[in-house]
Amino acid sequence: MKVNPELEVLETLANTILVAARTAPKGKGIDDIVTYLFDDDNRMELADKMEELSETKGLKFLIRDAKNVRDSDCLLIIGLKPSGASSLNCGACGFETCADMVKYKKVKVEFTGPHCMIKYMDLGIAIGSAAARAKDLCIDNRILYSAGAAACYFDMIDADVAMAMPLSVKGKNIFFDRPSTR
Repeated sequence: MKVNPELEVLETLANTILVAARTAPKGKGIDDIVTYLFDDDNRMELADKMEELSETKGLKFLIRDAKNVRDSDCLLIIGLKPSGASSLNCGACGFETCADMVKYKKVKVEFTGPHCMIKYMDLGIAIGSAAARAKDLCIDNRILYSAGAAACYFDMIDADVAMAMPLSVKGKNIFFDRPSTR
């Protein structure tokens, strides 16, 4: 007999969630999404890096979010490693033409940019698809800018922009009653 065996299947379900991110619609059919499943050691290292980034940037919410990363049962990161621009010349990136944006030297702070707005939308759709799949599987989750930013800032992943999704399978949602960090 197994008591509370639900954690045994979590990695498989996490991969299913990443499938939803991978297969989400992409602008012009070009897939620039990268996905990561952090093991426990990577997850704890990222939480430490989030606290370090909190000290560097003076952002207190990173400490609260680092606790969520530590307390989660699994951590996914969905990022963007773009290959160019959409060639729509829409101006959403802040440049008059796609060619102007591509020629611009990228700046790295937490994230590296600018990028084509279509690529940012692809990332958002992939994250939304992953969150919907997690919901369908009854897995508590939260989208964390903070963990994705720290993973990019400290070069833990090969992505220019990323969001993290910690997963939790506990009797109470650990992402719900989080203290304010004002």
